Amino acid sequence: MGSPITLVVADDHPLYRAGVVDAIRERDDLELLATCSAGHEALERILALRPQAALLDLRMRDLDGLAVLAELVRVRSPTRVVFLSAFEDGDLVHRAITGGAAGYLSKETDREDICEALVAAVAGDIVVSPSLHTGVVRHLRRRSAPTPALAPRECEVMRLTAQGLSGPEIATELGIQATTVKTHLKRAYRKLDVRDRAAMVAEAMRLGLLS
Repeated sequence: MGSPITLVVADDHPLYRAGVVDAIRERDDLELLATCSAGHEALERILALRPQAALLDLRMRDLDGLAVLAELVRVRSPTRVVFLSAFEDGDLVHRAITGGAAGYLSKETDREDICEALVAAVAGDIVVSPSLHTGVVRHLRRRSAPTPALAPRECEVMRLTAQGLSGPEIATELGIQATTVKTHLKRAYRKLDVRDRAAMVAEAMRLGLLS
C-alpha cells in the first residue's frame, strides 16, 4: 500500500466541515494536513503544504473558491482542486472545470463518495456529481444556441428592468400600458428560457444584450 493522499479541506460551515473531516480521518488512504474556514487561509495552506488535493467550498469568506483556484492555476500548483458546494448551477460547474478544477461535488454527496472522488481526482479523473450532469448539459446547450432575437421594444423593457424600474415605471417611461410591459417581459422570458426578472437580466448580461 502506497503513501496516503494528502489533503487540505476548506469550508466555512463548521458542522459540515467537521463531518467531512471525520470521514477523511476514517480512511487509511487519506491524510488530512489542514482545515480552513476562509479562502485566503486555504490558499496560504495549499501553497505552503502542497497537498495532493484540496477540497474547497465554492463560497467562502474573503476569497471564494474560484478565486483560490485561479491563483493556484496561475502559480502552476500541482494540487488537484475539488469543489464541494450547495450551488448546483450548470454555469458554475462549467466555469470550475474549465478553470482547472479536478471536480465539482454537490453537498448532498455521501461522505464516503466524497472520499472516493478525491482519490479519483488525484488519479487524474474529473469528478462531477451525477446530479449536476443535467445542469451542465443544459448550460452547454444554451451556450451553443444562437443568440435569441428580441424585438426592439422587448430590449427596451429589459434594459429598464435591469436599471431597477418597476413595471408601472417602465410603462410611464415608454408611454405604454402596464399590461403591455408584462407582455414584453413574458416574450423575453420565453426567448431567453428564464422564469423571472432576475434570471432574465442575468442571462441578458451573459449574452451581451445589455451592453
